[in-house]
Amino acid sequence: MIHELQSAVSPEVVTGLGQAAAAVVLCAAVVMLCRLHAVHVEREAALSIARGLGQMVCVGLVLAFVLHSGLPVGALILALMMVATAFTAARRLKGMDGALLLCLWAIVAGSGAVILTMLATGSLAPHIWILVPVGSMMIANAMNACAQAVERFRAEILAHTGQIEAGLSLGADPSVTVAPYLQSAVYASLLPRLDMLKSLGLVWIPGVMAGMMVSGANPIYASIYQFVIVTMILAATGITGVVATVLVRTSVFTPAAQLTVRAGDGQAPDATVGATH
Repeated sequence: MIHELQSAVSPEVVTGLGQAAAAVVLCAAVVMLCRLHAVHVEREAALSIARGLGQMVCVGLVLAFVLHSGLPVGALILALMMVATAFTAARRLKGMDGALLLCLWAIVAGSGAVILTMLATGSLAPHIWILVPVGSMMIANAMNACAQAVERFRAEILAHTGQIEAGLSLGADPSVTVAPYLQSAVYASLLPRLDMLKSLGLVWIPGVMAGMMVSGANPIYASIYQFVIVTMILAATGITGVVATVLVRTSVFTPAAQLTVRAGDGQAPDATVGATH
């Protein structure tokens, strides 16, 4: 206990806070540059930066105390992360009934399946200092994929309500009428991760590989393991996107195969973006 408290106020922590302050100053400059072009994100950026720093410091404190804990503690931390990310993703789906539960199911399905597979194959060691950071990458990417897929799918449905209802009136199965839009939504959620995999090693060297090399791991093994991490992220986002859109598909039709959403449903975009004073 005393050792963990001492590490929390070590010179390295003071140095890190100074580096964080420099990063915040750079972000503030970017926000001011955006303001010059009438893009007002000051409040959201300030809240995001403060929340991000506070959350990371709390994670560091928690890990300092549970560093030597076993798999059950690590699993509990990941479960709490899944719940937290479900809340975050659901907040982006304003006006959608059941958004929280839908996001939770999709994130658990995507990230949970991948983490369990990595543990079963030995790609992920059941040590908390490895399990939590790698698992959090899967969960965070699953969260983004969930929100992106659902937003895109609902937008596609709202934009093609006439075509969908025409297909329904001709006797088409509801799943068939929205199939092209489901495909588009899943692909849109996968595209950033596909691009990330394409550029791997060419335009960026991810942190996991760099950290392993610094710790003395074989560079070739470190590069292969980083490939494993990125492909697992792709798998997690793919599962999440498919599960999320399928769940949305079941919710936008009544048992009588009637479309429950119409153009104009949902919330307006954030008025702070592009607003002028």
